Amino acid sequence: MLKPFLAAAALAALPLAAFAQDADTVVATVNGEAITLGQLVVMRQGLDAQTTQGLPDSALWDLMLDQMIRQTAVAQDAQPLSKRDTAALEVEKRAYLAGSVLEKVASAEPTEDELKAAYDQAFGGQNAERQEYNAAHILVKTKEEAEAIEKQLKEGADFGALAAEKSTDPTSGPNKGDLGWFQPDQMVAPFADALKAMKKGDVSQPVETQFGWHVIKLIDQRAVVPPKFDEVKDQIAVQVRRDKVQAAIEARVAESKVEKTEGLSPDLLNKTDILGN
Repeated sequence: MLKPFLAAAALAALPLAAFAQDADTVVATVNGEAITLGQLVVMRQGLDAQTTQGLPDSALWDLMLDQMIRQTAVAQDAQPLSKRDTAALEVEKRAYLAGSVLEKVASAEPTEDELKAAYDQAFGGQNAERQEYNAAHILVKTKEEAEAIEKQLKEGADFGALAAEKSTDPTSGPNKGDLGWFQPDQMVAPFADALKAMKKGDVSQPVETQFGWHVIKLIDQRAVVPPKFDEVKDQIAVQVRRDKVQAAIEARVAESKVEKTEGLSPDLLNKTDILGN
């Protein structure tokens, strides 16, 4: 008859940690502030493989718990929180929670249909031959400037030299206007349409887009056969995940009630004194 009582007494004598099985299990306290098993697990997930390589769980436990105790003890000196601390923690909280939501969106494995649809959109089908162009341009603000450049080119001026001197495109201008190789759908419609009507070596008349006025030179063009689906399947999967994340962001913002306070000057970003010490 004593055996059940002895067993109960033996169980009661076991340390509480022996029953640890959920995130709220307290593994230590610092001045009454709890450090939980869940916090340690999250900390462990944030360590890279190089840091933990060769360490047994017992050693890793001791190292992480010691670090958590030190952090907790030092962090307690921050109380009461300053306005700077409160703002920084809120920014980090939002960033973490947003990242956590989007990580779940990105973790979903794309279906074969989604992958094939993305492939067709990117490459136009398995056997669709596409044209690529190598072109340069000179971008200016007005039609008059573009016409003056066109006139100079007809009189024998060097395209690259004029681009370096006059183009307002900060990327291609210093590189003699060279845009490298690209496909037409990577450019705005008026620019792409002008290219399709040109032959190698041609210089266009001024072309207007939302960016300004362009004088375009077609350096070369080539036919490109898209890669096979299986060759780019992994890259397509990455893009599908990115597209889903972007769609999730846009959808959540669209359904949210956003009210911006009017009349605030961007100069307020430099007003660091509002955060106190």
